Amino acid sequence: MTDMTATNMPVASQAYSGLYKAVWRWHFYAGLLVLPFMISLAVTGALYLFDDELDSILYRAQLQVEQGGREAISHTDLVAAAVLAVPEGKSFSYSPPASENSSAKVGVKNSEGERLFVYVNPYDAEILGVVPREGHIMRMVQKIHSLAYFGEVANYVIEIVACWAIMLTITGVYLWWPRGQAGGVVTVRGTPKKRMFWRDIHAVLGLFTAGFITFLAMTGLPWSVWWGAETNRLAAESGLGYPPNLWDEVPSSTVPSKDAMGQISWSLENAPMPLSTAVEGAAAAIGLDAAVKIFDGHSITPGYSIDLPSDAEGVYSASIFPDQLDNQRMIHLDQYSGEALIDLRYEDYGPVAKAMEWGINVHMGQEFGLVNQLVLLVVCLSIIMMAVSGAVMWWKRRPAGSLGVPRVPADYRLAKGVLFIALALCLIFPLMGASLIVALIIDFVVTRVSPAKIS
Repeated sequence: MTDMTATNMPVASQAYSGLYKAVWRWHFYAGLLVLPFMISLAVTGALYLFDDELDSILYRAQLQVEQGGREAISHTDLVAAAVLAVPEGKSFSYSPPASENSSAKVGVKNSEGERLFVYVNPYDAEILGVVPREGHIMRMVQKIHSLAYFGEVANYVIEIVACWAIMLTITGVYLWWPRGQAGGVVTVRGTPKKRMFWRDIHAVLGLFTAGFITFLAMTGLPWSVWWGAETNRLAAESGLGYPPNLWDEVPSSTVPSKDAMGQISWSLENAPMPLSTAVEGAAAAIGLDAAVKIFDGHSITPGYSIDLPSDAEGVYSASIFPDQLDNQRMIHLDQYSGEALIDLRYEDYGPVAKAMEWGINVHMGQEFGLVNQLVLLVVCLSIIMMAVSGAVMWWKRRPAGSLGVPRVPADYRLAKGVLFIALALCLIFPLMGASLIVALIIDFVVTRVSPAKIS
């Protein structure tokens, strides 16, 4: 958050205590590791805050239709039209029109297994457009945000980055803490030509965004490859996640919902998919039109998506994850009887799941509407500015020919106090602990092999 020196610290003995210099050193390392990723997260996150608004602009021709007093075509016929538009296509999902002026969206796999979204006019079955799932602009933004394009290793990296961002805010607040100075606490001194100006920008922005950055890091971790998965598993096993009793009398597969559904809430990722049961001599499957009618009869919020049965044991699964958590819902229907096997709402979740889902919803800028979006947009812009100011500040103070790492305290025993905070964080976030050990080893080796080039 800042790198105060004796020139802006009136009490030199405090500024250059072993503890202060150790915190400064680790703040520097945390920034070196985190800030490049934070810029990417801030830019893509700012875009994703307005995903619905951007979709309505970028894909207006595919999403909007004119009713013109016409009657809507059956859902089954709309799916059939979409499948015909894709060579050797096979449908896997369907989103009924959310309003009279909305198109229907059909998920179709082509002959190569690629997932496409086909937008269909519900009044004449005209194909309005075909968009590859992975080619959707906001999908690409999302994958850049999570580093999903770069494989599983990158997923571990983004988890470590989130953990180190928490360390960055804690050490930054410590460095910011007033020690007798009159300026640079909540005001900015100097001009852009002066390093003090960039230091104050960095420190003041860091102060006002520290809580938000910590919140975003914590609420982003549920998606992480290790911490998020383990937290999800523990919540489910302890009954603090989704309510497992709802599945007690329902025939279920061993397939987790995250592998069978196009979109699923964090809390339900590992919930087993229920199975449809065909009764000998009974009627055939109810079909999509009947399924939509049943879903609407359950008063599910319009705008929901349906995952279609993939085989004779599959179910119709309607889900919606709207801006307001109270409207979040998932319903599984037996494809033969039309019975609702599972009907789950946000209010049915356990305390851990509720807390996680609320955090995720706020993280995505949804829970509090436009205010939520604008506040987090300001935070994202502040993160970018902090990264820029940190880089400028480092460049202005760095000695020629060296990296400019803050020096190791002469009496490192005084600096061990900072490790208590690090230890607590490492116990909560083991991947951070592992990366911290690696960083300590590298720091130990480098400072002894070539200290002049880094300090």
